Amino acid sequence: MLIGGVPPALRANVVEVWGDPGRSWLTGLPDTVRKIAELWGLQLTRSAYEMSFHWVAPVAAPDGTPAVLKLGVPGEVHLEREVATLRAYDGHGAARLLAHAPEHGALLIERLRPGQHAATLVPHADEDATSAITGVLRQLHDAPVHGTTLPELTALGDDFRLLLAQPQLPGPPRPLVERALGLFDELCADVPRRCVVHGDLHHDNVLAGSRTPWLAIDPHGHLGDPGYDVGAMLFNPRIDERDEQLLALVDARVAQIADQLAMPLDRVVAWGFVKAVLSEVWSAGEGWQPTRALDVAELLAPRVGG
Repeated sequence: MLIGGVPPALRANVVEVWGDPGRSWLTGLPDTVRKIAELWGLQLTRSAYEMSFHWVAPVAAPDGTPAVLKLGVPGEVHLEREVATLRAYDGHGAARLLAHAPEHGALLIERLRPGQHAATLVPHADEDATSAITGVLRQLHDAPVHGTTLPELTALGDDFRLLLAQPQLPGPPRPLVERALGLFDELCADVPRRCVVHGDLHHDNVLAGSRTPWLAIDPHGHLGDPGYDVGAMLFNPRIDERDEQLLALVDARVAQIADQLAMPLDRVVAWGFVKAVLSEVWSAGEGWQPTRALDVAELLAPRVGG
């Protein structure tokens, strides 16, 4: 029943992050897929999706509706936050959550068609890609906050502090991290309005849809400043390619984002700097290699205080 098997990268990541519970989940994965397919009456097809931490496959619902089945270790925080965020968005600017079986770590999500990623527009139609993402953001940030069970964005400050407490760990320059943390705290203390933040809205998480031109997938989910969501737009897509051509697009993106979201230019720059540094903070550790996020952070650094 496990069409396509378990990719080696998925197996390695699950074991690294969840240890023995992850191994148990992997062992039981074929049985879980079978149970969920029977529970929801799904028809599975061969998966062509990349898998990092979750098993994902295209499926058809009993009425033929295209959907995506996403499975993870039951109780896993990211999945629970994705569920809460998709429920808050309720299909406005994001793929719809069709079903959820928490005891199996299973989500059934609307499959977006034609499904072209906004990343495919970069660099030849970069303005169109940015417009696609800002258009999605305007919808997402209108979602009601009341009753949403998501962590506060301010909690991410601990990620900066954890790295600063480990000065010998390979990672981004610590003075840059200190500046980003200070600016992060300032931005979070002066929030123009609180919203349901997607948390990872880059070019590969915005897909072409049929009921609306573009929709978001894979939210991480926080409550806080809408500006946080603009940061990932400045150093994506293809973050591992330290490409001068893509780096040269940053200033134009900043101006376009500020205009289309009616956000102060200095706030776009500030959140871009913070999110770029945070991206490097998350990848710190043995074998750390800088990405374009660091290049963008260094490009924006002269334009932020500190």
